Amino acid sequence: MEKKRFKFVIPVMVIVAVSAMFMIDKYYAEVPSLDRILITIGATLLSGVLAYFLFPQQGENKVDDHWPR
Repeated sequence: MEKKRFKFVIPVMVIVAVSAMFMIDKYYAEVPSLDRILITIGATLLSGVLAYFLFPQQGENKVDDHWPR
C-alpha cells in the first residue's frame, strides 16, 4: 500500500464529507438526519476509493509509458 497516495486521498474524503453535509443541509432540508449521514458516508467512501485508484503512484522506478517514444 502506497502511503504517499493517502496524502491526497484523506483530504479529498474530508472535502467531500464536509461539502456533502453542507449541500444536503442547505438544499435538501427535508431529508431525515440518518439518511443525510448515510449519504455522506457513502459519498465519502466512494470518493476515497476513486481517488486512491485514480491518483498515480509516485515511485523512483516507475516509468511513464503512456506516450510513445
